Amino acid sequence: MAAIKKGIGEQRARAEAILPRLREAYPGLKVSLNFETPLDLLVATILSAQCTDARVNEVTKSLFRKYRTCEDYLRVSVEELERDIHSCGFYRQKTKSIRETSRSILDTCGGEVPGTMDELLQLRGVGRKTANIILSTCHGQQAVIVDTHCKRVAHRLGFTHNTDPEKIERDLMKVWPEGCWTDLSHALVLHGRNVCVAGRPRCSQCVVRDWCPFPDTPEGKKVAR
Repeated sequence: MAAIKKGIGEQRARAEAILPRLREAYPGLKVSLNFETPLDLLVATILSAQCTDARVNEVTKSLFRKYRTCEDYLRVSVEELERDIHSCGFYRQKTKSIRETSRSILDTCGGEVPGTMDELLQLRGVGRKTANIILSTCHGQQAVIVDTHCKRVAHRLGFTHNTDPEKIERDLMKVWPEGCWTDLSHALVLHGRNVCVAGRPRCSQCVVRDWCPFPDTPEGKKVAR
């Protein structure tokens, strides 16, 4: 295709063409973590840091039967909770985050996972990515969820040159209309996991390759070699 221009109007035109293809390639877009309650999802998201969603889903099969409330996470010893989440990695830090977050929810949020960005960011272990997952999945708000896969695909598609997740979030919000932010996030994550992988992307399998500038960038040419 012709060389990619960098104007916001051109970006929006490409965005309009790209999202329907990704929706078709990845039907039923949703968060890949298993959960029943907002607390479940909050804990699962904390566990997912530096860990695959598949591993987290294995651990939470039994974890969520044992721990149903914030009080449950505080009732057991630190050592017991560490054993229960050990295989997710960084289990000491994650145990501390889960327990301190549970305490904060009880002390300042009436025992319920809050539904605003400001409140969520006050919880230990909760950054914008986690907060946006909770807001979009549990509270029906449109949100751009920037993880490592979303960041990589957004860069390769030419929709951002930033590395800071919050700046990437803002860049993507400028390009896509608000009504599709959540679907966009899940689609970019899935595309990054399955096709636009780190290292050598599977460009021959990419449903948006004709709208992607990556093969003609210095990084893309280096990968092709």
